Amino acid sequence: MIKVVRGNPTPEELAAALAVVQARAAATAAASAESGGPAVPEGWSDPSRIARAVRQRPGPRAWARSYWPV
Repeated sequence: MIKVVRGNPTPEELAAALAVVQARAAATAAASAESGGPAVPEGWSDPSRIARAVRQRPGPRAWARSYWPV
């Protein structure tokens, strides 16, 4: 079910948006059927890859090391 939260779309605009959503769902289903199972997310999108096992210790240039993964 799709619900319009803001605005007042015309019937043509709503039909166009629904066509895009339906086409995307059909493409995802077709890709899943070809591969034989559900799609596996890529490794780059895994949030655990940026989690660190060791916490940063304060010291010189600690602020520079606080953002970039080791």
